[in-house]
Amino acid sequence: MKKDIALLIVIILAAAAVIKGVDIQSVDEYYSLHSDDTANAAHTVTLTVDCSDILDNYYMLDKNLRDECYVPSDGIVMPAEKYVLREGDTAFDLLEKATRCGKIPLDYQGSEDNIYNTVYVRGINNIYEFSCGPSSGWTYTVNGESPDKGCSQYVLHDGDSVEFYYVCDYTKEAVK
Repeated sequence: MKKDIALLIVIILAAAAVIKGVDIQSVDEYYSLHSDDTANAAHTVTLTVDCSDILDNYYMLDKNLRDECYVPSDGIVMPAEKYVLREGDTAFDLLEKATRCGKIPLDYQGSEDNIYNTVYVRGINNIYEFSCGPSSGWTYTVNGESPDKGCSQYVLHDGDSVEFYYVCDYTKEAVK
């Protein structure tokens, strides 16, 4: 009997040590990764997510997505906002951090799952490739120019401005 009590006490103490050492977060804490306080950050980057091309092609948009919660009236899913830049962060790392913080759905194919060895962004805010035509999808620019590499391969630098934007016909796409 005394051995059972001693064993129970050891288990309780071990569980308390594990719980004390584990950082248990609420859902809001998990999503608030942006609270890095950009005002005091040494290096920052700016991100915008834009689907305004859909507004000119609304007739082609999947009927299930014709709602302000998917396509805002101004086309801006995420307005320009600064984020803390950590060494080695890529354009995709920034997008992933920002969408998680903003609780915006992000769907992508991992770099190991395609021949280009880069992440492929399938959908943001439930707007997917082909949601607005057979040549539609997400692309990105850094400082107004289209990089020659995928978003998970493009390493960001202090002051960069990244824009992920949706195009309804990539064959007519000119750099924004």
